[in-house]
Amino acid sequence: MSTLLAASRFLDREARLLERHLFAGRPDAVISALRAYQNEDGGFGHGLEPDKRCPASLPIDVEIAFQALATVHAAPADLLGPACDYLASVTIDGAVPLAFPVIEDYPRAAHWTDWTYAPGVNPTAGLAGLLHQLDFDHPWRTTATAFCWDVIDAGKLPDEAHALSEVLLFLAHVPDRDRALAAAPSVLDQLTANDLFHPTPAPGAYGLTPLHVAPTADSPWRAHFTSAQIDAHLDALAAAQQDDGGWPVAWEPPSTASKLEWRGMVTLQAINTLTSYDRL
Repeated sequence: MSTLLAASRFLDREARLLERHLFAGRPDAVISALRAYQNEDGGFGHGLEPDKRCPASLPIDVEIAFQALATVHAAPADLLGPACDYLASVTIDGAVPLAFPVIEDYPRAAHWTDWTYAPGVNPTAGLAGLLHQLDFDHPWRTTATAFCWDVIDAGKLPDEAHALSEVLLFLAHVPDRDRALAAAPSVLDQLTANDLFHPTPAPGAYGLTPLHVAPTADSPWRAHFTSAQIDAHLDALAAAQQDDGGWPVAWEPPSTASKLEWRGMVTLQAINTLTSYDRL
């Protein structure tokens, strides 16, 4: 059975409706699926990011919603406007945190602790970058963009791999391209020197790879890596497909349902990356 067919059958069998619509490339259906996760305050919750089973709105769940919309190139104002209003309502000094203490009342993965309550570039930079990618203007995007530039210009980026990855997402889509391209090399160098970054494949190990930084062949950061590096990680990604057609996760989600939801998400990511690099 082909890689793509096996993955398709895994998604049909195990993934959420959202990932099945994303795989099929149905923008209207993706938007409809996201509506079920949006709360009255405009934010998204209900475990849209599966590592915490919390119904309340959280910025990380908003980011997952924005990622889904970016995948299908959809920017519905009736979803994005209220979501940005929500982000504005929880912003502190220009930034939002990943989560809030409300998650402690619900099942969650072990790494979702109080460090996620601090506002910062993770997830503010990613949220702002996605809004630029979606070309959706809002006062919160302006506030968040200014915050990100202030942190970048001051050289005060946190030495944390996921935060640096969020900054690169921001720099990939912010309109001031000369400024972004000038800032990117130092961020890339800081990320690739991080202990959580794997320059060569480390099967089964948790961390970021060149394919997280450049998940598509047209990524502006693709040129930072050699063809040998990219090819090695593509080989490892293809080899990681499981017998059931899906890809594994390298951490322990809080429930069986969460693990399957994550596997649907990473399977879709793997297929999209392998497709972009002409490996399927």
